[in-house]
Amino acid sequence: MAVKIGISLIAWQNDDLPDLTADFTTEGAMEDAGRIGYQGVERGRRMPADTEGLRAYLDRYGVALCGGWCSGNLMQASLAEERDAIRQQVEQFAALDAPCIVYAECSNTVQGQIGTPVSQRPKLGRDEVLAYAAKLSELAKWSADQGVVLSYHHHMGSMIEDAEDIDWLMEGSDPALTLLYDTGHLHFAGADPLGVLDRWGHRIHHVHFKDVRQPVIDRIRAEDRSFLDAVAGGAFTVPGDPDGCIDFRAVTDRLKAMDYSGWIVVEAEQDPAKAPPFDYSKMGYEHIVSICGRSGLPIES
Repeated sequence: MAVKIGISLIAWQNDDLPDLTADFTTEGAMEDAGRIGYQGVERGRRMPADTEGLRAYLDRYGVALCGGWCSGNLMQASLAEERDAIRQQVEQFAALDAPCIVYAECSNTVQGQIGTPVSQRPKLGRDEVLAYAAKLSELAKWSADQGVVLSYHHHMGSMIEDAEDIDWLMEGSDPALTLLYDTGHLHFAGADPLGVLDRWGHRIHHVHFKDVRQPVIDRIRAEDRSFLDAVAGGAFTVPGDPDGCIDFRAVTDRLKAMDYSGWIVVEAEQDPAKAPPFDYSKMGYEHIVSICGRSGLPIES
């Protein structure tokens, strides 16, 4: 069993705060990712929209498609409406052998609202999450039948944010719905990343390695600021940054113990003027290679 190392281009091309990364192109980001050694990239909004165009684009830079974000609307839409809304992405990801679609409910999230404190995110009750999980299971089964796994991304500012939310979502859903495990979002939400990994490791299909600068999230909480304020303020960084606070070696030890064989994706959006994307992405890659080696977690060549 071996892992692959990928990256989200959000450090070079921030879709939520485009002015932050206005000096960087997607082409430059792809060149950097390939040159560092990343085997795949998650789909960005500024990549070619058509399947064959995207395939040629990925081939040009020698990387695979290792997932991509999908803004879900299932709290408001019917199952049939949501299938139709994501059908094109599912078909494209199946054609390109992507490991999953990164799905998150966004109909009621505050993550993209710079004026709304992250503390004001929607918090649903257990019965509400269980009902949503049952509905989402049907979407996940349909997507799996089309050849693409649905991996749910717990996210700051959204209705599935902390460990309790994740417990309810997983308890109420079919195994066809898998979990995207994101270290940084878990820590920011006040959850224990290792505890979530121990409880739901058998449902984890995709992994995001994101580190957190504790003083920044402490300030965001104290001042009751938004998720985007946190991003702009430097809440996130890559594995291996001395400013981070997450023990990624403990995570790779757990992944080795559970025979994880999927992707580990670096995702660390921050201000490129303070954290040059190439340098930090290289730091993240080298740290992951090092700790995977020490954990005995092989990396697919």
